[in-house]
Amino acid sequence: MTVETFATATVHAPSGMVVTPDHLASSAGVAILRAGGSAADAAVAAGAVLAVTNQHECGMGGDLFALVHQPGERPAALCAAGRAGSGADPVQLRAEGHQRMPSPGDVRAVTVPGCVDGWIELHRRFGRLPLAEVLEPAMTYAAAGFPVSPQLAESVTGLVHRPGADDYRDPAMAAGGRVPAGALIRRPGVAAALDAVVTGGRAGFYLGAFGYGLIALGDGLFTWADLARNQAEWMEPLHTTAWGYDVWGTPPPSQGYLTLAGVAVAEGLDLPAPDDPAWAHLLSEAARQVGADRPQVLHEGADGAALLAPERIAAQRAAIDPDRRRDLAPLTAGGGTVACCVVDRDRMGVSLLQSNASAWGAGLAEPETGIFLHNRGIGFSLEAGHPAEYGPGRRPPHTLAPALVTRPDGSLRSVLATMGGDAQPQILVQLLARLLHHGEPAGAAVDAGRWVLAAAPFRTWDDGGPGVLAVEPHASAAWDDGLRARGHTVTRHEEPHHAFGHAQVIDVDAGEGVLDAAADPRALVGAAAGY
Repeated sequence: MTVETFATATVHAPSGMVVTPDHLASSAGVAILRAGGSAADAAVAAGAVLAVTNQHECGMGGDLFALVHQPGERPAALCAAGRAGSGADPVQLRAEGHQRMPSPGDVRAVTVPGCVDGWIELHRRFGRLPLAEVLEPAMTYAAAGFPVSPQLAESVTGLVHRPGADDYRDPAMAAGGRVPAGALIRRPGVAAALDAVVTGGRAGFYLGAFGYGLIALGDGLFTWADLARNQAEWMEPLHTTAWGYDVWGTPPPSQGYLTLAGVAVAEGLDLPAPDDPAWAHLLSEAARQVGADRPQVLHEGADGAALLAPERIAAQRAAIDPDRRRDLAPLTAGGGTVACCVVDRDRMGVSLLQSNASAWGAGLAEPETGIFLHNRGIGFSLEAGHPAEYGPGRRPPHTLAPALVTRPDGSLRSVLATMGGDAQPQILVQLLARLLHHGEPAGAAVDAGRWVLAAAPFRTWDDGGPGVLAVEPHASAAWDDGLRARGHTVTRHEEPHHAFGHAQVIDVDAGEGVLDAAADPRALVGAAAGY
């Protein structure tokens, strides 16, 4: 179908708000807020439901990043990115002829999943309710069943063709990959895994049935010591100022610095109204300039503050021609992610992302629980000596990039996040420009047509960077000719596509403190739910 425009209204609530790409998860989060839970409790509850209902995009076999705003405190960044197993061997992969990390179907693209450690750590530091109560909605959906969303129904059809799909103990396979939207399915293995977390903590999961299955599937890739190591770590967030606000992001190995660099560059540009093709030109050029060297500079040991140094930002801004697409100097997204945003009565805000990397991750499931394993290891390099080279205990460069915004007085302004692979910072820069610079309400900003730098979802910056600017079907009609006149190669999509992201936004009104939110209509069943 061709979409002329979306029509998402901004949702308002006085006390608390949860926005996710699945209305079941949003409702679960609001129920936790009503029960006295914090924004962190609600984010974990919603994230756990998403791990059940959206296992084609995220799950207990994936990773997690989050930003937390606690009133009166500096925002906190949580990295729950898993590490490669002790058996990770880049030499063997190169000897087999691989120039890039293999996937799908290859367990070597799997790192120890960090999602469950992320839930536990987020709840430990900022939670109020017992973890059993927080995870109860997800356990109920997994055990009693939930209706299949249109996107899950479409995604399962592709999964059935992967090697060994008949061996996956997942009820979604019951109809041979033909699961109609609205059909009720159950995931008892996931219910058991959630119960193991409640009764045994992280050990119940990582050192229990799931751990045994992962070690067997890895066949020497993982050890018990790998699984005993906590994958979640609190880090110092990155920060910049733009349009009078403080914008916060996650540090390496996350690509969150690209969001902050993009808005820092854009603030110094003369941005016209968003319908003007110069708007798309300037912001896309900002994204190209700040991201051009990402393959070289992004790794777990990278200095995020140095990547946002004023002289670096100034040079990137100076390289932008307002009238012409510039060639980049030679250089030496789709997929499986969900975004969840929460603000509670006390104005704690959480921006959380969970991800399989690619849809269904590596296409491999731990057989006892039916939990699909992510393929986040595709972010590693196989170049010998590269700072992001695949190796034991290392974390790969990560696309997950949650964001939040505070006012100069430290109060919460916005919480936002999106899926979209490499395009996540590009989508966030467009949203932040609309929200902060142009003053658009959340619904209008989320609805508006987007551009993305078109390439493979996780290879945007390879081989000199993207050469095509893709635009949504309902983006400004003036963009095409105006962008081409500036030297861009433009592709206008005829139908909505996941590459343009599923963004979730919550704004906190400066006056009455009312929460204004929007769930991305591109997710089809998303919801902004408040009370």
